Amino acid sequence: MRKLNRWISAAALIVCGAACTTSCNKDDDEVIIEEREVIVTKEIVVTSDAEPLMCVTPPFLQKGDKVALISPSYSTPMENVEKAADVLRSWGLEPVIGPNADKTYATKYAGTAAERAADVRWAINNPDIKAIICNRGGYGSIQLVDELALTDLAAHPKWVVGFSDITTLHGLLSCAGVMSIHGTMSTFLASSNGKDATSILMRDLLMGSVPKYTVPVHSQNITGKGTGTLVGGNICTFVPLIGSKADATAHKDIILFIEEIGESMHNIDRLFNMLILNGSIARCKGVILGEFVSCSADLGYASVEAMLHQYLEKYNIPVLCGFPAGHDNVNLPLVMGATATIDVSASGATIEFDIDSEQTDINTSNPMPAMAFKPKQLMMMAGKIEAEN
Repeated sequence: MRKLNRWISAAALIVCGAACTTSCNKDDDEVIIEEREVIVTKEIVVTSDAEPLMCVTPPFLQKGDKVALISPSYSTPMENVEKAADVLRSWGLEPVIGPNADKTYATKYAGTAAERAADVRWAINNPDIKAIICNRGGYGSIQLVDELALTDLAAHPKWVVGFSDITTLHGLLSCAGVMSIHGTMSTFLASSNGKDATSILMRDLLMGSVPKYTVPVHSQNITGKGTGTLVGGNICTFVPLIGSKADATAHKDIILFIEEIGESMHNIDRLFNMLILNGSIARCKGVILGEFVSCSADLGYASVEAMLHQYLEKYNIPVLCGFPAGHDNVNLPLVMGATATIDVSASGATIEFDIDSEQTDINTSNPMPAMAFKPKQLMMMAGKIEAEN
């Protein structure tokens, strides 16, 4: 009976897709007929009005440009922010620390949601500031979604850099039509004085050198070639955005990037199934799986990649595994909101961005200078465990 009911429901959806919705104009009683195609695939509903994202490229930086350092999520020790500012000065840039960056609220946040949102608006609207680097993630950026208008973010396109909880800002910016950089933040810049590969590549990207990545083969890759708008980031951060104005996965023709730290396999499975049920995976032209650091194996899979492979192999899209981005000591920058092409073959894979700029070939299998954080330190910075006194 349950199986019969599911088929009846699917049939009803197909009938509804063939039907038209009506709306009435109260002024003249005119009846407007609006056609809306609905496609049912494996009981997943995907509406044809999910338009692709079209994002502009913010201006690249020049020597002497001002760069804001702000804290949209958890607070950051000011000594780390000051060290990051020194790194920016060594790059020939002028750091400007956000007005509320030294605030603390509820013992963890860098100020109230209103104060943190005010720093984002201050940095976006200030014409002298040409880019924004977030100081850390942790938690709290979801509180800013209703505080920030997409029109404001679109009015003054500039590069915003961050990862982890800053995934929320990437979602907002992509939906506003502005590219951004999934990349390193103040604590990490401070730890290596900006001399690790992660920091150097992020600096070069800000200055206009866009990476083209070659990635070694991975046992859980799925071969193929796909082009779409790169969205996503930390899965625990962007899945709760489903249905909000920051939900970049609501658009069709996407390349979805996923990374995580300190989550169990069953929780990642739950979040990924939410993406499936929402139709997000059906809208993908490809998937990039980044780092999954300290993710406990509480299910019988060899890896998180192996667990997600079982779902993704049904979609006939390329899947690139093992890209070094996320919560680890190498966190290579990705351009969110950019049109990206992933090409996965039996011998390896490539990621290429369609951006009008200089392109730099980066082979991720080559040894790279890395930061030296231990997994426990990375977990603390991500807000997954408490910092030790």
